[in-house]
This record gives sequence, structure tokens and C-alpha cells, in this order.
Amino acid sequence: MPIYEFVCMTCEAHFEELVRGDADVACPECGATKVAKQMSTFALMGTAGQTGAFGGGGCCGGSCGCGH
Repeated sequence: MPIYEFVCMTCEAHFEELVRGDADVACPECGATKVAKQMSTFALMGTAGQTGAFGGGGCCGGSCGCGH
């Protein structure tokens, strides 16, 4: 089960939730089900910071021939 980050559109609380399939997600603060999935900071670090964090390799490290 993946962990997703959400923001409640009713009370603006931010929270993480384990989500299985198409299960409805409710805000733990107010119980509202009108929530929006947020971009995870882990996902951002895994793509944008890849060359600095992993010291090369991968496409941006030059091994794919992209010219970097």
C-alpha cells in the first residue's frame, strides 16, 4: 500500500495516509472526504535531486548519452 500526502479542502489540514486501491480518504482532523493528493517531497528528491544525492549514474549522470 502506498503512502500519499493529502490536504483537506475543508479545514486545510495536511496529512499522510496509506491508501489501498480506490479507497476513500477522510481528513483525520474534521472527517471531510474532500481531499487533494499532494506531490510528495520524497518523490521530488528522488527525481530532481538524483544526481547530487546519488553521485552520478542514471541518465543525468551521463550514462544514457544525453550529453550531460
